[in-house]
Amino acid sequence: MKKRNVLIGVTGSVAAIKINGFIKKLKEKFISNNIEIDIKVVATDSAKNFLDGSALDLLVNCQDEFGSWKSIGDDIPHISLRQWADLYIILPLSANTLAKLSNGLCDNILTNIARAWDFKKPIIVCPAMNNFMWEHPITLTQINILISFGYKVVFPIEKKLACGEYGMGGMQEIEKIVEQIFLELNPS
Repeated sequence: MKKRNVLIGVTGSVAAIKINGFIKKLKEKFISNNIEIDIKVVATDSAKNFLDGSALDLLVNCQDEFGSWKSIGDDIPHISLRQWADLYIILPLSANTLAKLSNGLCDNILTNIARAWDFKKPIIVCPAMNNFMWEHPITLTQINILISFGYKVVFPIEKKLACGEYGMGGMQEIEKIVEQIFLELNPS
């Protein structure tokens, strides 16, 4: 049986409430295709407000990423997680983290992993934000920068958003995201 390691980065978009459903569907897809899957989750501090259930169970505890480091050879979580993962998906990708990634900032475990990523392996982002944030002129520029780096983008959809407004910026449907991950890790 093949095995795939998927690292999920969760940011502080309200769409993070969908993470448990996403994890369930991802496991079902791989298991139904006779592929073992191991999942780990990293999250920004603001994302942790939205996490419960399976996402919390899979959360890697990296509060102080360098707190346990004493000497050369000790574990550095953003490096060991990059090495472990076959694919890194940031879901949802908030406007704040989009700005950080497109400018190379690395101020938390999630952005450190992205900055240290080996682009021979897939990295996927799934933006989710208010429609006015999505439609802001800087957003497309930042998305295009990520694409130029080698990120794959699962673009948002138009729908009723958590704020009550209707517009572009809602996270893509979970089934479509799961299918993209499956295809990235199991090309025909």
